[in-house]
Parts: sequence; C-alpha cells; structure tokens
Amino acid sequence: MKFKINRDHFVNGLSQVTNVVGTRASMPILGNVLIQAEGDTVSLTTTNLDLGIRARIKAEVSTTGSITLPVKKLATIVRALPSNDTTVELSGQNRVKITSGGSVFQIMGLAADQFPALPTFANQHDFTLAQGDLLGLLKKVAYAQSTDENRYILNGVFFNFAEEKLTLVATDGRRLATSAKSMTIGEDQAGNLILPAKTVAELQRLLGDAGEVKISFNDRQVSFVTQVTKNDTGLVDNIHLVSKVVEGNYPNYRQVIPKETVHRVDIERELFLECVRRAAIMTSDKSSSVKLIVGDNEIEITASSTEFGEAHEKMTVKYEGPSVQIAFNPQYLSDPLQALADDTVHFEFKDDMSPGVFKNKEDFLCVVMPQRLN
Repeated sequence: MKFKINRDHFVNGLSQVTNVVGTRASMPILGNVLIQAEGDTVSLTTTNLDLGIRARIKAEVSTTGSITLPVKKLATIVRALPSNDTTVELSGQNRVKITSGGSVFQIMGLAADQFPALPTFANQHDFTLAQGDLLGLLKKVAYAQSTDENRYILNGVFFNFAEEKLTLVATDGRRLATSAKSMTIGEDQAGNLILPAKTVAELQRLLGDAGEVKISFNDRQVSFVTQVTKNDTGLVDNIHLVSKVVEGNYPNYRQVIPKETVHRVDIERELFLECVRRAAIMTSDKSSSVKLIVGDNEIEITASSTEFGEAHEKMTVKYEGPSVQIAFNPQYLSDPLQALADDTVHFEFKDDMSPGVFKNKEDFLCVVMPQRLN
C-alpha cells in the first residue's frame, strides 16, 4: 500500500471518524482506523460494534492495500506534519511510514483482516431527504432525550415515517418535543425506528446544510449515507454511518400532547430566552424553577432562592386573558427556545397545573410539565 495525500484532507477525513472510537475499546483493534487505498481514494473506517462510520478522501494511490492504525495517535501525527504533501506507505509487517517535508514517522498497526466489517443488511425502508431538513428536525427534538439508563427506550430519538411525513420525537418523561417534515411515503415503505443517543449526536455533527442524506433501515440497523458537495475538504461521494437501533416499542407519545389548551401567548422568542436565562441565574438545587406570571399583554419571569436572592424580568407579549402563574424548570423552557429559529413562538396552556406547550408556525411542538408553585 502506498499513496500520496493532502495533509489537510487527511486531517479532515480522520476527524469525521475519530469520535466513534471509545476511550476504552473492548478489543485493541477497535481503537484503530481501517485504511483502504484503491483507485483514486482512501477509505477510513472506525467502529465500536454498535456504531460504525466510513469516510472516503481523495488520494493518489500508487499501490493498493489496507492496514489498521491507532486512530488517535495517527490523527495527532497527521495534524503535526509540516507539509501538505504527505506520503503514506506500508514499509514492513503491519508497519506504516508517513513522510511529510523533513518529517518521517514509523507507526505500528494491526492487519486489516482482523478489523470488524461494517454490517450490511437487507433494507426494508429507504428514504432520501435534504441534509439541512434532517439536521433541523434533530436540533428541534434531540435535547429532550432521556439520559436515564433504566428507561433505555427513551434514550434516543424516535423516527416515524408515516402519513406522508417524517416525524421525530424525543421525551424524558418531563418534556416531549416533536417536529415533522412532509415527504412522499408509500404504504409499503412506512416504518419507524429509535435512533440511539450516541448516533443522534454523531449524525448532528456530520450533517450539513447542503446535499442529501439517504436513510435505510430494518428492525435492527440503520444507515445514513450523506452526499458531500464540498470537495475542497477532500471528502468524496459520501460519509457512511451505520448504527444499531434501540430495540423495543416507543411509547404512544400522542397521549402526552394536551387535547386542549385554553390560553395562548405570542412571545418574541429571543427576548423571552434571554429573560429566562437571566432569571435562572438565581435558582439553586433546592429551588430550581422559574415562575411565569402571565397577564394582559405582559409576562413576568421570576426566580428566587434562599441561598442567592431574587430575579425579576418583564416583557411585552400578545395575550388577553386572566392572570395565571405557572412554574417550570428553566432548562426545559430554554432548550426548545434555543432550538428554534422563529422570531415568534406560541406558548399555550390550560391552567397552572397543566402542561405548557411551545409551538411555531410549522409542524413543531414541545410539551413541558409544570412544577409545583411554592
């Protein structure tokens, strides 16, 4: 194996695949990246057995071949190379020489045939949509995933391809976020999956605003293939992400969404977010809520704790109705506000003991359970 490659392209390719590798790999080879040189590209593959990723980058391949190398050590070496012109060649039994300018590194690896192959599977469902659309949906719901390992079904994002739209849902039992995008879905293609939280984070990191992503899945696995349009990064064709899905049935999230909300407040999103954040400064572990006092065309946000003191914020809103006081965890208010880009959001509620609901003009809502008023 021997190839010439642009150092910056090599760095970029390695950065796409390094996150998958855990700090404590169960097998030594799981800490390595599989390098395969063929044609005019080099493929870089890593896996932790639950999640795997492959990136392809441009290279001048003079001799085809493959090897696995410690990915984090390799990434450190490549970032430190003095010249963009870099040569990588197999120089002995599982030994690779990296030459760049006046620098020469010899790095030991493991044979490629020991590396676990990324799984291939028969697809039951295939869909293609814009990367930016999927990234936007994920941003609007991912914060609501549960981190409680005892509720593993909720440790991820629910994807539901049905009723001519893709709906994403996440909940931790105290809040629920859902967002949807219209798309063509044949009756024989309808299906759903639960994407693990680790894969959700990796997918958000990989997706961009341009290009498309192809989603293929069955009952046990899912793959995401992204079309890369920025060739100046050295990436070619695609990045291929393969993951196990969370096995089990997602709870009926529609039961959590209030059937009716009596009152509606139209709120300037960014201003409200700033007010909530400032008020939250005065909360504590013992007193971790902010109180919303909603009155005629005004909302007051207050917080207090015996340890720190009090905070009061006021802002003008569009609301006509009785004065109502509701308390919420400030993080549960901030997260959906931060995830949206709308100038105005709608906040709906029934009374001081019922859930609050954030909505925008499009197909998004976030249900937030209230806290007991002191």
